[in-house]
Amino acid sequence: MVVPVRWGLTGCGDGRGARRATIGDLLLRVVYLRFVRKVTPGNPSDRGIMDAVTLSELRKPRAFPAVSVMTSTHRHAPADRQDPARLRALLTRVRRRLEADARVSPGTAREVVHGLQRAVAQVDLGHAGDGLVLFAAPDGEHHAFLLDQPVEERVVIDHTFATRDLVAAHTRSTRYWLLVLSDVTRLWDGRADELTEVAAAGFPLGLPAGAADRATRLGPEAAAALGVVNGRDPRPVIVAGVTRDQARFERAARGSIVLAGRIDGDHAQTSAGDLAELARSVLGAYEDLREVSVLSELEAARGLRRYAAGLAEVARLAEEGRGAHLVVERGYYAAAGPARSRPDRVDGSPHAGVVGDAVDGVIETVLAYGGEVTFVSDGFLVDHDRIALVVRY
Repeated sequence: MVVPVRWGLTGCGDGRGARRATIGDLLLRVVYLRFVRKVTPGNPSDRGIMDAVTLSELRKPRAFPAVSVMTSTHRHAPADRQDPARLRALLTRVRRRLEADARVSPGTAREVVHGLQRAVAQVDLGHAGDGLVLFAAPDGEHHAFLLDQPVEERVVIDHTFATRDLVAAHTRSTRYWLLVLSDVTRLWDGRADELTEVAAAGFPLGLPAGAADRATRLGPEAAAALGVVNGRDPRPVIVAGVTRDQARFERAARGSIVLAGRIDGDHAQTSAGDLAELARSVLGAYEDLREVSVLSELEAARGLRRYAAGLAEVARLAEEGRGAHLVVERGYYAAAGPARSRPDRVDGSPHAGVVGDAVDGVIETVLAYGGEVTFVSDGFLVDHDRIALVVRY
């Protein structure tokens, strides 16, 4: 059976009054996040969503000392046997540094080290990824994150957490929401080729079988529930369902989402694997249109003299807080030179004073000043030296 798939970049509306997407719609006022598992107490293997709001909170200043511990981990035996010993050694390094710092009282040092120990206790190293990031600060705050990419082993003590590895892991892959409309409406968290059903904000959203008011309730209730989730973590949305349900939903959600495309038909019983396959073609077409729109924005900015290209110039303007929209090829990495004006205080690293990847550093800086980041396919910015910036002034 051939399942019809429709895609587009229109704003939400009914078939008669749908508006065409503006450049603002096409630019996706969102930050694309790559999959990172935030470990939560009581559920060491929890695949919680690391969203833009959480990342922003983590980047805010803390009382000194805010301690960050980064290390690579191993997924399989026998290499994973070394991970516990490496973690113990890193925590010992933290304790010694804090005890030697005259600014840190003994009580505060113990509190922060205890916070790191509690963060480690949340992690099931038997189900680790390729990297582990631990944060702890005074007053008992602590966090643990499993990354799907390795990180450079280091300890950072500062007034803020060292979030560069989280930002790098978050921003290099597209994520989306897949909403399946039916009597039991389901929301799926899409990350590349993986779909995970969302059980939050009322999802799955059920209506009584044969409800007389189904036609009037489905669209508004689905739009309201999605608004709660998408408001915290904005992403493009793919909508699956029969045409009349799609129209009702889109009327209710008009202007509140970025609609990446549609999958026609009743998919109440479609498996996650089949849904992911259907979504892949929709998302691919959407990405193609989005990249074209980004080029249009860059050319318009160039005409207004609000444009920069090349890593050196983009990095300079980003440091000045002028970056409104950074566009970078997804596979672009560059070895860094001297660190930024406010370098991480790294202990025990052979690269102290050096930013591991200069492109990731620029990404973090743009986000820190409230800018946007969009990734495009490799080779798409060949005329822009692989990285370009729309500046505020």
